[in-house]
Amino acid sequence: MVHLNNFDASQVEPSVALQPIPAGPYIAIISESESKATKAGDGRYLQLTFQIIEGEHKGRLVWARLNLENPNQTAVEIARAELSAICRAVGVMKPNDSAALHNIPLEITVGLKKRDDTGELGNVIKGYAKRESAPRPATGSPGSTAPWARK
Repeated sequence: MVHLNNFDASQVEPSVALQPIPAGPYIAIISESESKATKAGDGRYLQLTFQIIEGEHKGRLVWARLNLENPNQTAVEIARAELSAICRAVGVMKPNDSAALHNIPLEITVGLKKRDDTGELGNVIKGYAKRESAPRPATGSPGSTAPWARK
C-alpha cells in the first residue's frame, strides 16, 4: 500500500488521452537518451526522446529506437544509418556519448503507423534533417521562376 498524502482528485484536472500528432515536419531536440535491453534479451537499443520545441505541438514527445546491438544485422545497419542521419542533422559527427546529441534543434519528419499491439495509430519518425535557419520559401507560387531559368 502507498500512502497518497491526502490526495483529492476533485482538486486536480484529470489527464486526457493524447492523440498522435499529425504527420509532417517538426523542429525538435533530443531531450533524453538511454540504452535498453530488447524484449527478447538478445540485444540493446538506443531510445531517443525527441521533444517538439516549436509550433502548435510544442512540448509533445516522439520516440525513436535504434537497434544498435541485435542479432539481426539488417536491423543494426538500419539503426546505424538512422544514427548517422541524426548526427548529420545536429552537426555532431563523432559523438562519444548519446548526450552529445541532446538539446540541438533539428527537423524531424513524423509519420503515422498502426501499432502492432493495439491497432491504434501512433507516431513514428521517418526522417531527420538540419534545422533550416530561415523559413522555407514557398514553392510553385504564381509568377515564380526557377533559379536556372532567370535572366
